[in-house]
Amino acid sequence: MIKKFLTTEVMSVFFILGTTVSFAADTLSESEVKYAKILRDKALKSDLAYSILESLTTEVGPRMAGTPGDERGVIWAEKKFKELGFDKVYKEPVTFDRWTRGIEQAEIISPFPQNIMITALGNSIGTGEEGIRAPIVHFETFDDLTKAEAGDVKGKIVFISYKMGKTRDGSDYGKAVQARSKGASVAGEKGAKAIVIRSIGTDSDRLPHTGNMNYLENVPKIPAAAMSNPDADLLLNMLKRGSVELGLKMTSSPGKPYTSYNVIGEIKGSEKPEEVIVIGGHLDSWDLGTGAVDDGAGVAITMAAAKLIAEGKRPKRTIRVVLWAAEEIGLIGARAYAKAHKDEIKQHITGAESDFGAGPIWSFDWSSTNEEEPIVDQLADILKPLGVEKGKAKATGGPDLWPLRALGMSTFSLRQDGTDYFDLHHTANDTLDKVDPIHLAQNVAVYTVFAYSVAQVDGDFGFDNKY
Repeated sequence: MIKKFLTTEVMSVFFILGTTVSFAADTLSESEVKYAKILRDKALKSDLAYSILESLTTEVGPRMAGTPGDERGVIWAEKKFKELGFDKVYKEPVTFDRWTRGIEQAEIISPFPQNIMITALGNSIGTGEEGIRAPIVHFETFDDLTKAEAGDVKGKIVFISYKMGKTRDGSDYGKAVQARSKGASVAGEKGAKAIVIRSIGTDSDRLPHTGNMNYLENVPKIPAAAMSNPDADLLLNMLKRGSVELGLKMTSSPGKPYTSYNVIGEIKGSEKPEEVIVIGGHLDSWDLGTGAVDDGAGVAITMAAAKLIAEGKRPKRTIRVVLWAAEEIGLIGARAYAKAHKDEIKQHITGAESDFGAGPIWSFDWSSTNEEEPIVDQLADILKPLGVEKGKAKATGGPDLWPLRALGMSTFSLRQDGTDYFDLHHTANDTLDKVDPIHLAQNVAVYTVFAYSVAQVDGDFGFDNKY
C-alpha cells in the first residue's frame, strides 16, 4: 500500500439568477435508516469476506504486477464476481513495464562478518553478477542524506536508519517512506554505489519490507534495497565500533511492457443505474507474502459488501466494485481508470477504497462541496454500534481514488486501525492467518452501510475539480 494526504476543500457554490445554490445530499427516510441497520447486522454475522479472502490467498497467492500471479488474479476475480452473482463483470486494460526481483543477498564483510536479510525495492536495478562491496555511510534520516556533501557519499553504500513509529492512523509512514521512494536518486546523484535502508515497517521480525521506488530523470541509477529491522539495529551497533564494509548482490531488472486489467463488478441500480458508487481494493500485491492484508482484505471486504446489498432491496444507484491493477508500482490501474472515465466523472457520486489492512474501522471522513452534509450524521448514528466515530470533512478515499478525487469526485475514508498494519506491510508475513475474521466482518458491515446509504440518498455531494 502507498500513503498521501490532500488539502481539505472549501464549500463551493454556484449562482442561478442571483440565487446561491449549494450541492447537498438529502437524508435517508426512516424506513431506509431501519433497512441500513438490518444490513449492518446481517453483514456483521457474515463470513463471506473471509471466504473470499481465503479463496484468493489459497488459489492465487502473491500477485505482483506483471507476473503469472497477476494473470491468475485477474482470472480469479472475474470468476469470483460471476459466482457471487454480480450483474455485470468486465475488464479494462492497464499497461506497464514489468520488473523482476531476482537474487538478493547482502553480507557485512568487516569488521564482523555476518549475513543480513535484505529485499530489493521495486523498480531497482541490479548490482551485476559480481555484486558491489563498499564502506557504509550512515544517515539517520532522508533529510540528513539530502544535506550531505557529495564527497562524503561518493563511492560508498548509503544506509538510512530511520525507524518508523506505530500509530493508529499510520501517520509516520509519510516521513519514513521518503527514504524508500527518493533515497536512491539522491544518493545516486551524490555518487553512491548503492543504498540500503531500514525497512519501512514497525515490526521486530527478521523479514525485510519491499515497496516501490522510482528514479529521477538524468540521475545515475543505483541499486536500492531494504534490510530487516533487527539487521538495521545490528548494523548500527557495528557502526558504533568503527567503519563497516558491506557486500551486496542483486539481480533485479526491468522488463518488457505487460498488460494487466482492472477487474470490475457491478450491482445495477434500480432507479439511477448510470450513477455509480465506487468501492474496491487493489488486486495486485507484492510477491513476498500472499497479499492477504495488502490488499486481499480490501478486495474481499468490498466484494462481500456489494454482494450482501444485492441479496436484499436493490440500491437506487449502481454499486461498482473496482479491483485495481498495479497499485503497488504507482497507481497505474487507478490512473488508467480515471483517464478512461473522465467524461463520466459527474456520474461518479462518491466512493471509498479499502487499502489499509483488516483492522477494525474506527472513524470515517468525507469530502463534499457542503461540509455539513445531513447524511453524514445519519451514517454516524447507524455506524456507532460498530465502534465507528464521525471524523472530519477531509477524506481522500484511498490511494486508487486519488486520480478520481483530482477530477472532482467526492470520497469517503473509512478509517481502519493500522496500529499493527506496518508490522506486515510488504513482507513475507502478509498471510491469511494475520486476518481476524471478526474484524473483517466489522469492515464489511461498515462498507455495506456506507455503500447502501450513499446509493439511496437523493441529491449528491457536489463536484469539485480544484485538484
